[in-house]
Amino acid sequence: MKFFKIGSVLLFIGLFLSCNGGKNANASNFNIQLLTKKKRLNSSDVLNFKLLNKNAIEVDSISYKIEGDTNEQQTTAGEFELSLANASLGKHTIVFSVHHDDTVELVRLPISIFSDIKPKVYGYKIINEYPHDIKAFTQGLEFKGDTLYESTGKRGESSIRKVEVKSGAVTNKVDLAANHFGEGITIMNNQLYALTWQAGIGFVYDPETLEKKSSFQYGQSKEGWGFCNDGTTLYKSDGTAHIWRLNPDTLIEEGSIQVCTNTKILKDINELEWVDGKIYANTWQSNREVAVIINPKNGAVEGVINFGGLKEKVSQHPELDVLNGIAYHPEKKTLFVTGKYWDKLFEVELVEK
Repeated sequence: MKFFKIGSVLLFIGLFLSCNGGKNANASNFNIQLLTKKKRLNSSDVLNFKLLNKNAIEVDSISYKIEGDTNEQQTTAGEFELSLANASLGKHTIVFSVHHDDTVELVRLPISIFSDIKPKVYGYKIINEYPHDIKAFTQGLEFKGDTLYESTGKRGESSIRKVEVKSGAVTNKVDLAANHFGEGITIMNNQLYALTWQAGIGFVYDPETLEKKSSFQYGQSKEGWGFCNDGTTLYKSDGTAHIWRLNPDTLIEEGSIQVCTNTKILKDINELEWVDGKIYANTWQSNREVAVIINPKNGAVEGVINFGGLKEKVSQHPELDVLNGIAYHPEKKTLFVTGKYWDKLFEVELVEK
């Protein structure tokens, strides 16, 4: 991953743009210098810029904003600033529009914005252990009342099932088509929403009967990984740093956050669970059995959970795979976690270290 080097680097891209019938212009007339000298930017920073006018062109004004933002600012000064207080975290591009002689020249400046808090670190305490289907390639895990819903993956093996927790028995099950690789699930407004991995399609089921009711297509997100909801909005991960917000009525993506710590932008965000106003997420193929606690408003990682040691407590066999699957029981205030081809489901409490 490449980060913007502050101060000494001048970043510019010359673009051509016809504005209001005016003549075309080449942005190489101007550079933007970032004066703020800091290794990593975060949302508490105010950036200071200087316009470098190589050919001493008379400039009418400069408008600028983070790409995709509706809050555009304007200045006539050679040096100016931009607060990141309302900016979301992650990779962004600041677009500067330099106006002169009925012409607009664009200069683009890539930046990365990190969280301004250091995540808390949590371990776990095992409350109970329950049997779990060792043949289940677990993808999604969620409670509706005391009934545990689970989705499994692999083409030709994918399913959605209802599980009795204490016995591990599957009480109802529906198989996905052989060409679909099942992924995350979530339940809201008496609808069960399910993702597939690379097919670009999700499905809606009746959570009581598991009867398929409808389907929906993905938008900017190209893959389906994890799914959760806050009671009004659906949240979908796609294996990148992005978590997408979906309208539950239209199932259309309405923006996203990027998951960031105070030092890095995380990728491979996988199975999701909504817990007391935060998003808990597995990180796929992490070197450790790790989950993160995410602020859904800006993507900041507020906590890291080390589930190390759980995998060693299940039956060891050649197909044993990573920890995956987090379900929260709101009445018990405990988490239920398992993994792919694990023969145990663990009920745990978090312990801050």
